[in-house]
Amino acid sequence: MPELPPEGTGKKPSTWHHARMRHFAFLGREDRERLFFRAPRPFTVDDRPDRLGVGLGAALYCPATRPHLAVDIARRAAQGVVTVVVCLEDSVPDVELAAAERNTVRQLCELGESDGAAPMIFVRVRRAAQISMLVDGLGANAGMLTGFVLPKFGEENGAGYFDEVVAVSERIGRRLLVMPVLEAAEIGYVESRVSSLLAARALLDKYREYVPAVRIGATDLCGAYGLRRGRDFTVWDVRVVADVISAVVNVFGRADGSGYVVAGPVWEYYSAQERMFKPQLRESPFVAHEERALRTQLIAADLDGLIREVVLDRANGLIGKTVIHPSHVAAVHALSVVAHEEYADACDVLATKSSGGAAASCFGNKMNESKPHTAWARRTMLRAEAFGVAHDGISFVDLLGAGLHQ
Repeated sequence: MPELPPEGTGKKPSTWHHARMRHFAFLGREDRERLFFRAPRPFTVDDRPDRLGVGLGAALYCPATRPHLAVDIARRAAQGVVTVVVCLEDSVPDVELAAAERNTVRQLCELGESDGAAPMIFVRVRRAAQISMLVDGLGANAGMLTGFVLPKFGEENGAGYFDEVVAVSERIGRRLLVMPVLEAAEIGYVESRVSSLLAARALLDKYREYVPAVRIGATDLCGAYGLRRGRDFTVWDVRVVADVISAVVNVFGRADGSGYVVAGPVWEYYSAQERMFKPQLRESPFVAHEERALRTQLIAADLDGLIREVVLDRANGLIGKTVIHPSHVAAVHALSVVAHEEYADACDVLATKSSGGAAASCFGNKMNESKPHTAWARRTMLRAEAFGVAHDGISFVDLLGAGLHQ
């Protein structure tokens, strides 16, 4: 076990875990009032797990080897990043692991002793023993940690992870959160998929209050079949992996009270390269909002594929997303804001849920059925709390513009 740095520098203990977070907090009052019919509400890590899970938004992964990690995290938090995952697993070469562990403790201590902003911070570990090691190394700055991301989670390794998390939570006097990543080959293979997913859910059910969201490792799942999706394809176009994601939602995303928030898998492209197909973003909404320049910027940054994937994620029961580049955060968060029409329909459904029946939407384009749409309406309201409700006539293009200009 590598030797970790001393516990901070003797300055004030970190109290970041008490901080209130709010999406789009970087906006000034004028922009907030222009864009939002109902502004995002603040939340803390002490909120109930489902509200936290929805509020995670775009979880930005950072390798634990970054030499200026504390500065990077503070800067991104000021630009709207709410969730950061410091990765000690696949993004760190084996020979650099000990140095990455020391750097993680050093950088989080530095961040905890500063006066800057900090988001929710999770550490993606590669073995259970790292959990206690990191918390002990942070000492008085353990408040910087929101929790841990558990890779290749399953029945065999899950109990050991949770034993460590529960133990350190009791030791420091507050709950540390856990986000398991479903990405092991046995979850992908059809002959073991159902039993593996059910076993993982049975284990998570014992620790429900610790779990804000279940994550999906699409890159590892693709790797189990020797695949890698190109930038012109979403994960939903890779049918063998899309089937696994659908199974995960089936087991973990149920709306009967037994489900969890299930987050979308990573979008791994961020640089502009020669395109095989025409850009997938339609021009019409950008023309309507006089945002042709923004459209060009998005396509150049490969955000058109990300946007399409986020839309399909939402249609299939996922919310939030793992991202690896700061430019992705604004797109994910803009698409998470509840449209005014969605909000009005959800309000109508919830207002008549006890009486049942169906009625035409006030927008005159759909039927709202109280009983079958109630679960959708409740989830929409959770998203509205976290990300707000846009004014009628405000589109994701307007919200993207505000976010990308930070």
